[in-house]
Amino acid sequence: MKNLYDILGVSKSASDTDIKSAYRKLARKYHPDLNKDDASAAEKFKQVNAAYEVLGDKDKRAKYDAGAIDEEGKPTGFGASGFGGAENPFGGRTYRTYSSSNAGADPFGGGAGFDFSSIFGDDILNVFSSAGKRRSRQSTGAEYNPFRGAAPKGLDVSMTLDVDFLDAAKGAVKNIRIDGKTIKLNIPAGTTEGQSFRLKNMGSASIAGGESGDAYIKIHIRPHAYFKSDGLNLLLDLPISIKEAVLGAKIMVPTLKNKVNVTIPPYSSSDDKLRLKGLGIETAQKKGDLIITLKIKAPKKHDLVLEQTLNALQDTPQRNF
Repeated sequence: MKNLYDILGVSKSASDTDIKSAYRKLARKYHPDLNKDDASAAEKFKQVNAAYEVLGDKDKRAKYDAGAIDEEGKPTGFGASGFGGAENPFGGRTYRTYSSSNAGADPFGGGAGFDFSSIFGDDILNVFSSAGKRRSRQSTGAEYNPFRGAAPKGLDVSMTLDVDFLDAAKGAVKNIRIDGKTIKLNIPAGTTEGQSFRLKNMGSASIAGGESGDAYIKIHIRPHAYFKSDGLNLLLDLPISIKEAVLGAKIMVPTLKNKVNVTIPPYSSSDDKLRLKGLGIETAQKKGDLIITLKIKAPKKHDLVLEQTLNALQDTPQRNF
């Protein structure tokens, strides 16, 4: 094997940051999942990882620079540790072979503890999330976990779901697609704008055989033609005529379930409010109210009789300024 510094393309005086940066760049370049048509990529990827296994560890790098271990990390019997007394930096671990069929495996043994998210950055896991759970085997054929301790989870997935106002108010079940999977999302009655739901293990699969990530669904509610909400209270602006405002009236108004008759008191004004108890948004624990705000609308066309009637009325002061 070539000099490890040459493999990473750095000088012997390179800083730890420079070595890590060079490794990340080359590992991304030669990763077999990104070079499926290049048979030599796996070998180059293996060499890059082998170089970083030594140079990325301060103690091993010092031993390598002193000649105590070779390019494969094996004791040389020379260097600072003296003849035949060099410590085995791998603790007697067996070696694995790497191929494109076990791209998620650690080619240096079960104790290397490589975390691809910290080496490549989170974006590389997006590229490989479809790779699913992968396994590698020792040369003896025994199955093993290539990561030390618990295998890392897959990436969490976030998305925004547009929901109609009535579905958010009354509750609904929606089919959504996440990472190639169709999932049923239960939207409870009274769901509010910006509310988020967590779906455990419904995110991207782990490339290391660990748990899948979680899915986070943020709700965006489409506006309704005439309903709004304030907590569990349902809000409705009700246009009425001048005649209805002065003489009073009975008007049919919509609710979330049906239509009901509402009595408009005589001599009502714009912005007067009527409260219908229990006809708002209903959850398993509580019911809101329907709050109606009156809006007096003048006619758009000239009405001679209305004008004569109003002109005959005595002016009543309405302002205190």
